[in-house]
Amino acid sequence: MKLTLGFSPCPNDTFIFDALVNKKIDTEGLEFDVVLEDVETLNKWSFEKKLDITKLSYPAFFQNPDKYVLLNSGAALGKGVGPILISKQNSQHSIFNIQHSTIALPGENTTANLLFSFAYPNAINKTFMRFDKIEDFILNDSTKASPGGGGLVGAAVLGVIIHENRFTYQQKGLHKVTDLGEYWEEKMQAPIPLGGIAVKRSIDKEISFKIDRLIRKSIEFAFGNYPLITEYVKQHSQEMSEDVMRQHIELYVNNFSIDLGNDGKQAIETLYKIATTQLPVSSIQSSSGLFLS
Repeated sequence: MKLTLGFSPCPNDTFIFDALVNKKIDTEGLEFDVVLEDVETLNKWSFEKKLDITKLSYPAFFQNPDKYVLLNSGAALGKGVGPILISKQNSQHSIFNIQHSTIALPGENTTANLLFSFAYPNAINKTFMRFDKIEDFILNDSTKASPGGGGLVGAAVLGVIIHENRFTYQQKGLHKVTDLGEYWEEKMQAPIPLGGIAVKRSIDKEISFKIDRLIRKSIEFAFGNYPLITEYVKQHSQEMSEDVMRQHIELYVNNFSIDLGNDGKQAIETLYKIATTQLPVSSIQSSSGLFLS
């Protein structure tokens, strides 16, 4: 049986799926037609049910729970893993400034967008682009800081970064405004759900359970050989150093990736409740119905 499988080329995803897609583990009769795309492309495809199994930002999944169900393995969820709002200017940014700034975000359906809106609900001047274009977009901003350092003159350009940019933005002379993950954790007392792996509801449940089990085995295989960085991870890593790859993996791949467990599911249910106030979320009787069970 061959199934389409989509995930991002980022080190956390290639680390998770390497053993599965390259048959370093027994795939129990399943074959995978792999597509690597940035997560917002995968989010958009989910509305069309384009892939059988896919990485998704949770807000995209919340709008498609009639099409997909969440697996227990493969998630990016934890503490200290959230997106960061950054600026070119090393000065204080008032809420007023942020509300009137242009905000570059890595996709309308991303958790980064949802968490930004949770922290700054009145900031609506958003522009969406690939996550790896945001730093340059900010660096090309010509807005000047006010002499007193109490804000920005005019409409600033700020951006929300994810993935490996968390580890590199300071090297480019950019500055943190708000850690949106810390804000979420403080307000909600819950880990930060970023993205998960979902499978079409139309796929036989026993096959879905097998896929879930194989992803867990793939992660366990990867951790069993860590800190080795495999060629599969390197070839898709956009020339980042092995040190940054390991930082990326260690931040986004954890016990929640192996199995969401009750704490992980509760965190996702909490985000789901927030999403229902901000997104055109599809009707589902209970948030517990989001998960494969």
